[in-house]
Amino acid sequence: MRVTGFEIREAMLMAFAAIRANKLRSFLTVLGVLIGVSSVIGMVSLITGLNNSMARQIESLGSNAIYVSKYKPGISFGPRSSEERNRKGIVFEDAMAIIDYCPLIDAVSPENHYWADGGNKAHYGQNEAMRPDLVGVLPAYMTVNKSEMAEGRFFTDIDNHFKRMVCIIGNSIAEALFPGLDPVGKEIFVNHHRYQVIGVVAKRDSFLGEDFNNFILIPYSTFAKLHPWEKELWLQCHTSDPAQIPAAIDQITELLRRRRGVPYDKPEDFAVFTQDSLMEQYKSITGAIYVAMTVISSIGLMVGGVGVMNIMLVSVTERTHEIGIRKAMGARRSNIVWQFLIEAMTLSGLGGVIGILFGLLIGFLVNALSPLPAAVSPVWVFIAFTVSVMVGLVFGIYPAYRAARVDPIVSLRYE
Repeated sequence: MRVTGFEIREAMLMAFAAIRANKLRSFLTVLGVLIGVSSVIGMVSLITGLNNSMARQIESLGSNAIYVSKYKPGISFGPRSSEERNRKGIVFEDAMAIIDYCPLIDAVSPENHYWADGGNKAHYGQNEAMRPDLVGVLPAYMTVNKSEMAEGRFFTDIDNHFKRMVCIIGNSIAEALFPGLDPVGKEIFVNHHRYQVIGVVAKRDSFLGEDFNNFILIPYSTFAKLHPWEKELWLQCHTSDPAQIPAAIDQITELLRRRRGVPYDKPEDFAVFTQDSLMEQYKSITGAIYVAMTVISSIGLMVGGVGVMNIMLVSVTERTHEIGIRKAMGARRSNIVWQFLIEAMTLSGLGGVIGILFGLLIGFLVNALSPLPAAVSPVWVFIAFTVSVMVGLVFGIYPAYRAARVDPIVSLRYE
């Protein structure tokens, strides 16, 4: 069944003429396709933006970072098992052992977080910063986290050794406590303890509206002196050669199994992972969103397809006389089939184009009016348009078949 370019052009012109003649009916016909396509583009734009933002956050830590924690990364559904609840935490001595006995690791940053009842509070004069994250760290924090200083300096081994009451603040803390002032050298109160500000960390990008600049860092030894009951922590390890990461993970795993007394035939009661694991966990979450989006858009496209089929069946009835004239002038069944198929695809394709525009508008509004990022995916724009045209093709087959089987003698007498 061959169709020429002239026939395609004529069929499309006839389709646009029918759309102009019945604007409201045509709009209602493609409304399902429009909703399905716009939901796909809007959701994909949002998820693509989130993936890109998350990837930037993780990549900013560098490809040679290794993380050690009590649990594997990810979302836990339901209560943890008895084994997980009874696990020992990762402690400061584990960090020191990794430095001493894992030659492929050149830096380890233990991080211990403290939250006061009702949240931490920081004051300078009348200015207040609410709910900052208070973290005890070592000088290696700068190397492992690839942080940069906007002002002042970072901790030294001397600051840590003498448990000095000094702190490094994030950009949000600096803006809240010192608007228009230089924070370096000023003294602030954090949960009723006085610290001298010696530096400000360069501003970091936010993610999903979460502020990554609302933190206060203090020397680890100072943290341990003020909060001796806080033992469990999170480790970030650094290796100079990313190619050595698998071997470095093996060294850390073997060391911690020995330190924690894990039998050879039992799995680890801790987690050692990289940024790739974090990204895989995140993509598994967005993958579930993709599935939900596919179901929702499929319903919209199905409704749109039924609408296209219905309007094309009506069109076949309305144009019975026209079909008879075309057949009497020599049109074959294949010509009639392609005429109505192209009209159906034009109708659904137009709904797809409008849906794409609405979806892009949704993504733009989300990006402009909310903290959620959005990014347009050209691949998904092409896929959405192709699917919308295929909806017209699939649901236009039966009406086209009906039109091709019209008896020319009967149709010429049809009024």
